Amino acid sequence: MFPLVELPKIVEHYAPHFVDVFSPEAFIQFQRYLSGLLVCENKTVEGINRLCLYESRNQSSLNRLLTESPLSLSALSEARLAMMNRVEAMRLKPKGVLSIDDTLLTHHGHHFDEIAYLYDSTQGCYTWAHNLVTLHYSDDMTDYPVEFELWRPPQLDTLEAGLVAANIALKASKQALKQTDPAKWRQYLLGVWRRHQKKPAVAALYDSKLRIAERLLTGWVAAHPDLKLPVAFDSWYTQPGFCHYLDHHLKLPYIGTLTEETRVELQTGEEKVSDFAHRLKQEHQQAVEAKQAPVFQAIRIPYKGAAEHYYSYCATHRIHNFGKVRLVINHRQADLSDKPVFFITNQLHWQAAGITRIRRHRWPVEVYHEEGKAEGLDQYQLRDFTAIQRHVALVAVVYCLLRTAQHDHALQHKLQCELKLELEGSAPFWRRVTQAQSLWSLALFITTGLAQGQSLRTIMAPLLRTVCAL
Repeated sequence: MFPLVELPKIVEHYAPHFVDVFSPEAFIQFQRYLSGLLVCENKTVEGINRLCLYESRNQSSLNRLLTESPLSLSALSEARLAMMNRVEAMRLKPKGVLSIDDTLLTHHGHHFDEIAYLYDSTQGCYTWAHNLVTLHYSDDMTDYPVEFELWRPPQLDTLEAGLVAANIALKASKQALKQTDPAKWRQYLLGVWRRHQKKPAVAALYDSKLRIAERLLTGWVAAHPDLKLPVAFDSWYTQPGFCHYLDHHLKLPYIGTLTEETRVELQTGEEKVSDFAHRLKQEHQQAVEAKQAPVFQAIRIPYKGAAEHYYSYCATHRIHNFGKVRLVINHRQADLSDKPVFFITNQLHWQAAGITRIRRHRWPVEVYHEEGKAEGLDQYQLRDFTAIQRHVALVAVVYCLLRTAQHDHALQHKLQCELKLELEGSAPFWRRVTQAQSLWSLALFITTGLAQGQSLRTIMAPLLRTVCAL
């Protein structure tokens, strides 16, 4: 990748919104780090420092931004959200949706603070990774991360001592697992913790991903008491305790996702929801043949400016451990030949179209995790956990700059005048626009040097050294 000879216009345009978060020196490093995340392919501290030719400094200056500066992540988050709120399309809307999801930030090797050997469902294997939990906002115009937190693996010695102090009995027969099978010992301790986590002293011993999700949403409700946006999540988060917390404690509407094995309580007894759906499909086909009212109704929902079609069953049922909820079973094919999906909500008066629309807005959080990795979300070589947290927060800033730029007419006008391009597209498109604008700046830098009488070799020498070092 080519060297940076000036700040990219997108950084120059939005950086003033963050000036109060940093000291003067740290603010310079903040702008350099954002620039490198946007333009550089090697998104490590070393790679970014070498790329920023216009502000040549020792790499330690950039390192200090992540490891030693008194940076408040909450202040950074507040500035990021305030920046977006200045653009009308980015503001929170009554029909917006929150979603909760997590992703693995994988690494080769395990010499990182708080890293764990975790199962990667996308690869079907275990890998060393940090786990990032994200609270994401989405509406038909935009989406972006609201808050996020890195999960920390449990400290087994602390967990064991805390359980004993809380008068929770541990089986003597399991003690040998500490030496013979540490993985099973960990699994046993976490099982004991889960069974007793309603006790405050026990709950405080370990922050599971569910507890992190609860904390993120609790903070959201405190900050937006009058905005009861629904929360959507996948089957991993659709657990009775989490759903009851959202319903009874936070008073938030939710859309969860059931697995095929979840049991629905019918007058004829309990039945797997997958078997129930199969029986409904047969009843539907018989009704269609008899020209009677179909069991699965055709619905149409708006999503991101387009229309999507589904075939839905919607009714109130009792689900085992969840209680009375609204159940939606969706197909995409009119003949119901595709695999059904199962959603539940605590809003018993909602209908299939509204429930499906809200659940559809869970997808952008996965897009953010994927595109965030393109911005460097998992490309750090930092060992210190605080530095890793700051890196993740700065990547979120970059993603939000790209999202805001899509709707910021003032910035678009600046770039339109300079690049003479049609500027309309996704966040990845705006990252490429930033790279194109930086390339144009480099061309102008060379042209100016030649016009001032410098030789091409004199102009190119530092640029070539930078490229060779990348």
